Amino acid sequence: MARIAGVDLPQNKQIWIGLTYIHGIGRTRAGKILAAAGVDTLTKVRELSEDEAQRIRKVIQDEGMVEGDLRKEVTQNIKRLMEIGSYRGVRHRRGLPVRGQRTNTNARTRKGPRRATVATKKKLTKK
Repeated sequence: MARIAGVDLPQNKQIWIGLTYIHGIGRTRAGKILAAAGVDTLTKVRELSEDEAQRIRKVIQDEGMVEGDLRKEVTQNIKRLMEIGSYRGVRHRRGLPVRGQRTNTNARTRKGPRRATVATKKKLTKK
């Protein structure tokens, strides 16, 4: 089982897709990592030798942040925006879209499910 950057990669996938399971690595970056490590992109994860896995780990470690460090930095950046009271920070604090999307009709992912409006019943007047 290949474990890279603290993530167990799926055994039946090709290595360039398997690397995308690591936070901070997409398809493009995975291809660059494999090229630098000298590993064929079509190799299955289960067919990866220990030497190849070690080279991939070294390239990822040298290239930049992934997984825990990256998540921590993103969280700190959001906290900083909220502390200084910037527009983006306020949007994060209120749980609204941050990047200028419309909120009148959409934005259900950020706003959550619709709150049902309670219809007030008119009291029946006796005659």
